[in-house]
Amino acid sequence: MRKLQIIPYLLVFFINLIVLAFIPFQRAIVFQPNHSQEELAYIPIKDETIFQIKYTHSIHLSDVIESFKITPANLIQLYELMYEDFAIGMPANAEEGETFEQRGGAYYIKNMKQEFPFFHLRIGQVRANHKVIFKNIEYPLNRSIKPGTSVKVEIRKLNFLKLWKGVNILESI
Repeated sequence: MRKLQIIPYLLVFFINLIVLAFIPFQRAIVFQPNHSQEELAYIPIKDETIFQIKYTHSIHLSDVIESFKITPANLIQLYELMYEDFAIGMPANAEEGETFEQRGGAYYIKNMKQEFPFFHLRIGQVRANHKVIFKNIEYPLNRSIKPGTSVKVEIRKLNFLKLWKGVNILESI
């Protein structure tokens, strides 16, 4: 008789467990492959609002660092650009409201306010050597995402199953 009384409680417990597995709860910077069945890669975030993408420019072969803030509305704001050479594909000056600085052999465009719900990034196969910088640590993206893959970068909440199946970039070094 007692065994039969436990069954409804166990049933409720397992139903709740299954439901909770599908509710998004962990805020993350998500790198979602665009045209493949590869699993997403992510960086779990709590109160952190800053990250950077560092890569080697394909033409002038010097480092470029794009600095981003995560807004309260979960948009991605490009707020600074650093590069070492004026060449094809690099801005020659700041736009209205931005500041241009030259310091230590590098050029900086600061006070940028470009906001995006997402952006696309192709992980370099040869020279780009894309890295994400998070909490001042560099994480090579080619350890988590196959080189040549096009990804959509966005801020969103992930559920337990996505976290379990995906690749945590912070665990890649």
